[in-house]
Amino acid sequence: MRALMQDRPLLLAGLIEHAGRYHAATEIVSRQADGSLHRQGYAATASRARRLARALGRLGLRPGETAGSLAFNHFRHVELFYAVSGSGAVLHTANPRLPPEQVLYTMQHAEDRLLFVDLHCLDLAEALWLKLPALRGVVVMATRGEMPADRLPGALCCEELLAAEDDGYDWPSFDENAASVICYTSGTTGQPKGVVYSHRASMLQAYSIASNNGFALSAQDCALPVASMYHVNGWSMPYAAAMVGCKLVLPGRQLEAPALLDLIRGEGVGIALGVPTIFLSLLEHLRLNGGDLKPLARIACGGAAPPRAMMEQLWREHGVRTIHAWGMTETTGGVTFFLPRGNDRLDDFDLIELQGRPAYGTELAIVDEAGRLLPWDGKSVGEVRARGNFIAAGYRGLPAFADGWLPTGDVGCLTPDGTLKLTDRAKDVIKSGGEWISSIALENAAVGHPAVAEAGVIAVAHPKWQERPLLVAVKAAGAQIDKAELLAYLAQRMPHWWLPDDIVFVEALPHTATGKIQKSELRRHFAAYRLPEPG
Repeated sequence: MRALMQDRPLLLAGLIEHAGRYHAATEIVSRQADGSLHRQGYAATASRARRLARALGRLGLRPGETAGSLAFNHFRHVELFYAVSGSGAVLHTANPRLPPEQVLYTMQHAEDRLLFVDLHCLDLAEALWLKLPALRGVVVMATRGEMPADRLPGALCCEELLAAEDDGYDWPSFDENAASVICYTSGTTGQPKGVVYSHRASMLQAYSIASNNGFALSAQDCALPVASMYHVNGWSMPYAAAMVGCKLVLPGRQLEAPALLDLIRGEGVGIALGVPTIFLSLLEHLRLNGGDLKPLARIACGGAAPPRAMMEQLWREHGVRTIHAWGMTETTGGVTFFLPRGNDRLDDFDLIELQGRPAYGTELAIVDEAGRLLPWDGKSVGEVRARGNFIAAGYRGLPAFADGWLPTGDVGCLTPDGTLKLTDRAKDVIKSGGEWISSIALENAAVGHPAVAEAGVIAVAHPKWQERPLLVAVKAAGAQIDKAELLAYLAQRMPHWWLPDDIVFVEALPHTATGKIQKSELRRHFAAYRLPEPG
């Protein structure tokens, strides 16, 4: 028997049309290049997205072709998300914080035909555009008065393109499995790899994070996604916010603690989303300057394991709950989320520091080095593999993953109830005397000391044990601590054989384009390092 239900594909343009119709006045607030705030409702955003889609057609962008963006989090980037994908083309959200040669590689690999550029990214665009002969045009995301003089000759003004169009555009209907966005990995172990999202996968991810078992979003919320829109679609917040009609506050390029606190307080932000370094910087600013985080009630934190001390401080000093999430470029965003259930306590940080349980539609497995399945016993550690409705089957131009499972490169275990506990990245784990030491656990323990602002742990060669941990730490502003004091602190919290063989204090740690500690650069910097002789 055939079902008698209407058959409508899950297409992303439907989200902005829904928000424009039913949440018309709910605002998208953006920090602009000059520091001012821009405001417009979802109805205006939907109208501008339709006009931009018409302009894309006049510029010759055809369904299935790719338009690139070099842009941060703001309203024009949101409009581009919907206009490009909604018209049947593919948006390539290039990461402007990658090395220029890698940005160029991704644009060539994605076969970008148009390029949309932020004012902040003009230098990068100038360095690249003449090396991209397939480009049909460059569009600067600015008003006519902001257009750069004598730069990017022939570049078009985004606002002039919109002004020349009306919003009488009918979004086309097509297969929901068509490509919507291509996002590249960070390229820390070679050239970036392209992950091609479908409309269907992106819609299912938006449903997942909007649900009560995800980020629990609703029309009553005001969300501040600090997670960059060029990385995993800004954790799908441009889609999920439109789906539920929540207010969206976009920080632009200004991610310093004072600027973010102004947005939190001034716009009534209830949920903020970002990597741990963002929230650590907020707490450090408050430590030095006083104040609180009101009305912030919860954060969604991922990209790297949030330190337990950070989560405890957010809850105990500010009443802010952490939603611990795990995902990656290849998973269209979040796969696991930790939220309390049943009799779980909001202050049980033994649970909260875990990565959580998989969202509906996804599965996880743990395998050993031979690819054999390991039991869900909370102690059998191996590589995490994933599959599901919004998980990549392979990379653009490369063979599909074996057996339909994504090899994540993360190391961890599953508890009997399926909760994920990560211990490290496979490339970062320290193998000492045949046993694994978690760099993440050491880093988070070190940051628990109030005098330590940030810490990174890498493996260094050891003549007997093969590898031993080296802790590289940044002191908190105005704080005093030495190696002996920090070692004594760690000794109370870590197994003795996990303790670092040395601690080096530095002014700053290197970070990737997405805000994670750049372990590859730390390893390069300390490649010739020799541990001190015992005694």
